[in-house]
Amino acid sequence: MIKLDNLTKTFATLRGTVTAVDRVSLEVPAGEICVLLGPSGCGKTTTLKMINRLIMPSSGKIFINGKDTDAYDVVDLRRSIGYVIQQIGLFPNMTVEDNICVVPDLLGWDRAKSRKRAAELLAMVALEPSSFLKRYPKELSGGQQQRVGVIRALAADPPVLLMDEPFGAIDPINREIIQDEFLKMQDQIRKTVMFVSHDIDEAVKMGDRIAIFRDGRLEQFDTPDNVLAHPVNAFIASFVGRDRTLKRLRLVKVADAMRRLAPAIGLETAVTDALRLMDEHAQPMLVVSDAEGRPCGYVACDLLEGRPGIVSEHRRDLPATVDLDEDLRSAVSLMFAHDMRWLACVDSRGLFRGCVTQEDITQLLGDRRRSDSR
Repeated sequence: MIKLDNLTKTFATLRGTVTAVDRVSLEVPAGEICVLLGPSGCGKTTTLKMINRLIMPSSGKIFINGKDTDAYDVVDLRRSIGYVIQQIGLFPNMTVEDNICVVPDLLGWDRAKSRKRAAELLAMVALEPSSFLKRYPKELSGGQQQRVGVIRALAADPPVLLMDEPFGAIDPINREIIQDEFLKMQDQIRKTVMFVSHDIDEAVKMGDRIAIFRDGRLEQFDTPDNVLAHPVNAFIASFVGRDRTLKRLRLVKVADAMRRLAPAIGLETAVTDALRLMDEHAQPMLVVSDAEGRPCGYVACDLLEGRPGIVSEHRRDLPATVDLDEDLRSAVSLMFAHDMRWLACVDSRGLFRGCVTQEDITQLLGDRRRSDSR
């Protein structure tokens, strides 16, 4: 959907010519998010602004959906591309509704259609339309203003969205919330997104692909997992950080690392039967579930050996469980917080599905690294 072909930008200065972007070539498939990453002054924002010709390239080509952007009228081009900036740029004299509808109004949309679109987009970012449509920007928090800025860029349903550090000025809690809401929205709308960031954690979370720049050159263009697992040079390794293996935890779901062990046992299971199951499946513990199949505790060999009765008399509480759709970072965090080496995994209904252990996670990351190397 977006292709850059030997894209170059030079600027004339009193000291001579400076190359801000140096022969950058990359291709972003339709519906994916590409994060442009790198230190200040590396050329990532200049690259972004050349896509909608806020900055004119010195040489090279840009194609959107196979069409050379030089063939577009510049005004038409910009109206067909959503654009979000860190400073948000809402018009203070307009309501939220009118801010969202700026581009649809310029394109001559029917008023009823554009206002309906505004309400739909507000709902997608968890802002109740009946409460927010008629407010003015000064009546919103910074995080709410940023959400409005994002959906304003989507109001005319552009195929391409450019985002220049859109969440950089928001506090960490709201940043996580808005990132999550944007990713949920992206699952539905599947826009092709070019996203400038300086934060490797944000890039790993948001990007399908990451393009890392240095001094105007594209150093590595790859999936987040490959960037973290296989940095192509010392600069990339240093930039993504010595904790890059830990960053990979965000990219893997609990379901991918879960071990399907013996089924959970019921509260009324006899101790002798529980010990037999542990022996048959060569595991030192069993999860105990209630009548609906929700985990409510566990028993281990050392809790049952030589004991009479049923497991409900000897079970211990589970300090925590983890959802299958959570990432491994969340799982590891829970393990550390509760001093556990394993967690019971549950589905969206809270039903027991298996367990994940620290050993499983370590092995999975190691296997992926070896597979990627091959």
